[in-house]
Amino acid sequence: MKEYIEGLISIIIPVYNASAVIQKCLESINRQTYRKLEILFVDDCCTDDSMDKLNDFLRRNITDLKIKCIHHERNRGVAAARNTGLDNATGEYIYYLDADDFMENNAIELMYREAERCQADITGCEWYLSFQKNERHMIQADANNGDELFVKMARGVIRWNLWLFLVRRSLYEQNSIRFMEGMNMGEDMMVMMKLALCSGKTVIMHIPLYHYVQTKSDSLTKTWSNGYQQQIDANVKEVENYIRVNRNDISLKKELDYLKLNIKLPFLISLSSQDYEKWQNWFPEANKNIMGNKDISLRTRLLQFAASKHLYGLIKLYNILVIKVVYGILYK
Repeated sequence: MKEYIEGLISIIIPVYNASAVIQKCLESINRQTYRKLEILFVDDCCTDDSMDKLNDFLRRNITDLKIKCIHHERNRGVAAARNTGLDNATGEYIYYLDADDFMENNAIELMYREAERCQADITGCEWYLSFQKNERHMIQADANNGDELFVKMARGVIRWNLWLFLVRRSLYEQNSIRFMEGMNMGEDMMVMMKLALCSGKTVIMHIPLYHYVQTKSDSLTKTWSNGYQQQIDANVKEVENYIRVNRNDISLKKELDYLKLNIKLPFLISLSSQDYEKWQNWFPEANKNIMGNKDISLRTRLLQFAASKHLYGLIKLYNILVIKVVYGILYK
């Protein structure tokens, strides 16, 4: 493994055409109370003025942080950009920040202090789902070790987004963990699940430290195209292969089914029968375990059960009542 600088946090930020949203991200970096930071901006061949705005902000505001701006010769996608950041990082810990989101001022300090206090390989936090007018505090379950973290992510009670975790860089390097270039959907799931399976001590802080910004009114009913599904399939298969080669643990088979059910659930947050058919045809082998995941709500399990029985009228009624009415009013 490459040498690291003790106490240094490497924050990796892929940037691609983020001109309209990057300001808040940069301001939140500048306000961090922990200052032993290495910020790695990876320009994935932007075609707008994102990098001009970024460089102007850096010149005027940030003088005490270690800054690296790395440029791709062509657009290669977020998975490749994350790898480029990892390959150039020198910190003891790795953290990812998306260019359209922002952090609490003390986010890095609190996670670093907790990681050091607990001697944790992975330190997670909670977050805010941020809408135009309000925010929703999103809760995470507890996980005290890597296997438990893997199970909780598969079962859908801990999110696998990279920006929720501060990770020791040694986990990446000693286990040769990288993203698959070109597989840009589900890449965070694949990497976090591998990291979990390799980790010892983990800890979840029950404090919201990250603001995940929702910029589209239909964000709660977003579904994926076939191209995105193929990329997710590839990342799921990579997790399955990793378990077969490195763990060969039969008890994880059911957890992988829960993961697949969790991944395809967004197709049921819709009013489209075509989306429900996509749900039917994606990972059908997982449907036998619909009612088994007691860590999620009975309401969600019943929704999936209704889909498996082609009771699409019930699913539409659910979405009208819960998504369009309740969420539509509360989370704008």
